[in-house]
Amino acid sequence: MDRIKLRFWILISIVAISGFSQGMLLPLIAIIFENDGISSSLNGLNATGLYIGILLVSPFMEAPLRKYGYKPIIITGGLLVVASLALFPLWKSFWFWFLLRLIIGIGDHALHFGTQTWITSFSPIEKRGRNIAIYGLFFGIGFAVGPLMAPLVKINEALPFIISSILCLIAWGFLFILKNDFPEQTIEVNSFKETMKRFSKACKYAWVAFLPPLGYGFLESSLNGSFPVYGLRIGLDVASVSLLLTSFAIGAIVFQLPLGILSDRYGRRNILMIILLLGFFSFSAASFLEHSIIALTICLFLAGMVVGSTFSLGISYMTDLMPKNYLPTGNLLCGMAFSIGSLVGPYLGGLFIEYLEGVSFFFIISLILLIIFLTVVFFGQKSDQITTTVEQNYKHS
Repeated sequence: MDRIKLRFWILISIVAISGFSQGMLLPLIAIIFENDGISSSLNGLNATGLYIGILLVSPFMEAPLRKYGYKPIIITGGLLVVASLALFPLWKSFWFWFLLRLIIGIGDHALHFGTQTWITSFSPIEKRGRNIAIYGLFFGIGFAVGPLMAPLVKINEALPFIISSILCLIAWGFLFILKNDFPEQTIEVNSFKETMKRFSKACKYAWVAFLPPLGYGFLESSLNGSFPVYGLRIGLDVASVSLLLTSFAIGAIVFQLPLGILSDRYGRRNILMIILLLGFFSFSAASFLEHSIIALTICLFLAGMVVGSTFSLGISYMTDLMPKNYLPTGNLLCGMAFSIGSLVGPYLGGLFIEYLEGVSFFFIISLILLIIFLTVVFFGQKSDQITTTVEQNYKHS
């Protein structure tokens, strides 16, 4: 195995373990708090700690990445995640757990920002969709296994946290064998003001490409953070909730790589439009079939097959539209868009459950997917044209 392949698979493995810890935390803490009698809106509020951490650190990530390179950023992020997971059993407190989730958000974002940018920077254009799809696939595998840890709470509340922290520590150790590398250094980013200017210019290139990650963030966090509460309230048990979440994640795993390869062949935007529309239909069907476990499992599996790739396809689409020296900025904005969606998801989901009884939880997810589909249809081509014009101006400046 050559150096580039070894680097790729180590980065992918790190992402898988990160997905595992995230997939475990959302439903696990939601179930613990629900059993303790904490309201669904407060339960959702606690889940936002992860995404507040991501948003807080995002404007300050690009400068250290350019100065120190990919490896130190990923190592620091991984260390924060390992330490925070190990501290959960120390003190069971709403606000202490909120703080730990915030720190995990900072660590996870450093880890994902570093790995995403590194992978997109060394992936040739003809394999970009495939490589990012593998990235999403391994995150999805980790995320699919994560919810299966939730039933361990019956044995001991601390057990899932301990197992997750040990697995993260093992994966983190492999980072030290990698050789550090740096992104393209055509422009220095030394101030917050310069970062904001780059954010603005990057949005002109690829604002439409940030919407799929935003939508997936909303979908993933509300499904894993709010649906367990909704599921328990409509009479499902913890094992059934875990099975349903896993069926969605497995569906995403099954089609992640094929959709990435198809996007290389037929275009990222075309594939995105198809999967967003099919996702809308899948969740709409789920809203009418939620009292049948078998039907709901099939609907969520099909939904996972189509919309489980929206985040990775959004990154690939952004990479196509963005000049290479803007890739760190574009990856940051993809992460921020995902975080904004994830931040809104659990809290809005909690409010939806609390104040709109009798309305299916899946209705809100299908509505979000429809809005993003229509935006990509009507504004995606316009974004392509703007990108071409701006890139030509950039090359001649």
